[in-house]
Amino acid sequence: MSDHNPTGIAVSPRRFSVEGYRQQRGLYRLTDRLYRAQSMAEAYDATLEAVGELFGCEKISILRFDKKGVMRFVASHGLSDDYCAAVTGHSPWKPGDQDPEAIFVDDIENMNEPENLKAVIRRENIRALSFIPLTVNRSAVGKFMMYYPTPHVFGEDERELALIVARQLSFCIECQNANLAASRLSALIESSDDAIIAKDLDGIIQGWNWGAQRLFGYSADEVIDHSITLLIPKDRLEEETSILSRIRQGQRVENYATIRRRKDGSLVHVSLTISPIVDSNGTILGASKIARDITPQHLAQERQELLLREMNHRVKNLFAVTSSIVNMNARTTESAQVLAASVTDKLATLGRAHALTMATANLESQSAAAHDLAQAILGLYDQPAKQRVFISGSNPKIAAKSITPFALLLHEFATNASKYGSLAHEQGKVELTFALMPDGVEVLWRETGGAPAAGEGEPGFGSRLVEATVIQLGGRMKKIWSKEGLTIRLHLSKELLLADAP
Repeated sequence: MSDHNPTGIAVSPRRFSVEGYRQQRGLYRLTDRLYRAQSMAEAYDATLEAVGELFGCEKISILRFDKKGVMRFVASHGLSDDYCAAVTGHSPWKPGDQDPEAIFVDDIENMNEPENLKAVIRRENIRALSFIPLTVNRSAVGKFMMYYPTPHVFGEDERELALIVARQLSFCIECQNANLAASRLSALIESSDDAIIAKDLDGIIQGWNWGAQRLFGYSADEVIDHSITLLIPKDRLEEETSILSRIRQGQRVENYATIRRRKDGSLVHVSLTISPIVDSNGTILGASKIARDITPQHLAQERQELLLREMNHRVKNLFAVTSSIVNMNARTTESAQVLAASVTDKLATLGRAHALTMATANLESQSAAAHDLAQAILGLYDQPAKQRVFISGSNPKIAAKSITPFALLLHEFATNASKYGSLAHEQGKVELTFALMPDGVEVLWRETGGAPAAGEGEPGFGSRLVEATVIQLGGRMKKIWSKEGLTIRLHLSKELLLADAP
């Protein structure tokens, strides 16, 4: 940079007279003040002062297009309020006009403008003026103006100097706009509930917002300049290779559901949206990743799938039980009418028992006696002339919250007995005994009169459902197979099962 051109801006060659040095110093001071300006108001004040010094005019103004596209005064010196109000909105350019040309008017009497506008200018004691466009990305955003009380010929050097001032102020406006946009973007990123992470093309973390710290547990200092694989489970590392490959090709990854690892080692289900970070030349520098916690949605989906499987399991069980009822009654009835009546009665009982396994609002404040609940579920397996189910022992009350899971247990036991155990045989029986204990209740399920129990086969959904229900009731269960049949010992928590015992 030349010592005679501290601004770094190309200026037409001229004789460096005392006037030339004065202008160079004025431009240097303007450049320095614009660089240091913390607001556009400071930038406008610096420009007004520099224009007055450089051009020796007492009336100066700066105008900008507002959001509605109206040219309005943002700073001025030496102009009356009446004049500013009268000419607001007047502009030789529209917002966004490309590469607008400066306009220099040596004498307003030669202007091709309406007479009423000229009259307003005359009343302000103005005879010469200039329109110097302010641009951002070569598009018109405003202007600055100089006014003279007498006709004034704008020389080539003066015009060039005015354009230099305009470029300096335009660059300051562009920087301020960029800083404002960056500040807004930064605030938006930091206030986001989603994790927003920036990384380079090698997967090294470059940016980390508060949402990322909240989701993953790491502070920014702990992860900046570290690999993104810090967050990826070992069995999913190939995902990052695939994602970076797509980013290098300029592709965007949207709504990618996966699992990531927190600082404490726990796993979290997330939905990822990953976009390339591109500079002004179109070069891909890295990727911006937005991670949203979808654990609640994932759990809800799991619950839905579990309910669908449970519904399917129950429907199959109901068909099996219905078939068993028909077969049992067919062997002991003498006519179709008696069989129909008996089966209808049993199916009605089955319906009432099934209803007990479904949670309803009206059960929230109720309890049920264990014997009554067991009889509702198991009574349908008795035959008119032959009792096959025997319920004995203590008769504790079951709390409302435990009615559904306990009824589900008995229903599963009875269904399995009717398909594979004692109730699948005409002479088979089930004995169900309750015994109160200091810490809960013991339930003994004993099957006799059927084929010898062969042991438990491959566990299916029903078995897993029983195990989960026992855990829900705070209990433990043991199955014993013998030549007499299956015996189940079930211990259930008093706090979770019993409302109060008689």
